[in-house]
Amino acid sequence: MRFILTALLLLSMASCGLPRGGALQSEIIGNESQKQSDIAVYRVSRETLSSISRWPAPNTNGSYSWPNRGTPAADKPIRPFDLVDVVVWDSEENSLLASPGQNTVRMQDMQVSPAGTIFLPFVGTLHIAGLPHSAARARVQRKYEEVIPSAQVQLNVKQGTRGTISMVSGVNRPGPIQVDDPNFTVLNAISAAGGPAAQILNPQIKLIRGSTTYRRPLEQVLANPQYDALLLPGDKVAVEKDDRYFRSLGAASREAIVPFDTADISALDAMSLIGGLTDLRANPKGILVLREYSPKAVRSDSSGPDKTRSVFVIDLTTADGLFSAGKFPIYHQDTVLVTESSVASATLLFGLIKQMTGAAFDVSRL
Repeated sequence: MRFILTALLLLSMASCGLPRGGALQSEIIGNESQKQSDIAVYRVSRETLSSISRWPAPNTNGSYSWPNRGTPAADKPIRPFDLVDVVVWDSEENSLLASPGQNTVRMQDMQVSPAGTIFLPFVGTLHIAGLPHSAARARVQRKYEEVIPSAQVQLNVKQGTRGTISMVSGVNRPGPIQVDDPNFTVLNAISAAGGPAAQILNPQIKLIRGSTTYRRPLEQVLANPQYDALLLPGDKVAVEKDDRYFRSLGAASREAIVPFDTADISALDAMSLIGGLTDLRANPKGILVLREYSPKAVRSDSSGPDKTRSVFVIDLTTADGLFSAGKFPIYHQDTVLVTESSVASATLLFGLIKQMTGAAFDVSRL
């Protein structure tokens, strides 16, 4: 009688469902023959990666924008507030400029006006801002030749302050930096400010220019010279921690909010960050990445997802699945769900049966 009661109790437990730490794959995406109207399901493989890689990013925090580097000036142009020295060589006997016995006239430390001009005797106001040194010298030469045919001109420039950029935060010496070099770049600014603060994980560069804000991982700027953009007066630069994360749930070794520790994370990297799979519970064929796209990203062809809610299925039991997982990108706010194995539920059930039947047998001997 006791055995019958024990069996009925176990059947009741099986029908109600055993305690689990995660969902089965079939509970999330259904069977292969079933399709959910509001969710698109994709198998991650070599064939699908080529199209998935061209899809728009699911959110703005997961993508970056950055200004063009700009073209460095080969010959630095003259700008307002530069100081200009002009030396005029005059071999005329009755010189308009030189005193008797002299053949040169020096006009030193003439500041270029905010309008970009300087004043020269017998020439008047002359605009030279924006010209490289050689072109400015040639312009002054031509003007003096109009009044002194034999004149020869030498021109020297002392650079004034070109403007100020602000290092806002995330560096060892924040504050304004006066820039006197038109080729001053983002990395120059960070270096001048003492480098990024040591406690910042995966530092991100934020560049505010006018009403536009740009972001780029410092790792990428260091790796690609094209990202080392030239700074303009008034730019504001901050170094911040990476605020992106993904969620780890289910039969993973660690259920947590996991921050990005590098600029790019693949699904295989995510598996390492969460400590792999729980050996006795996880289904290695059912690693699910749940992602929500913007409605603007939805496409009717392969250039975008079919629906805003998308589930990507990764199989870690095949070589293709492992290689594909290493190339499948994880984005900000993705959910990585390690599903439960149905075999694990059966194993748990049999274990309970063994324990309870053993207990019933012991009771029957009393």
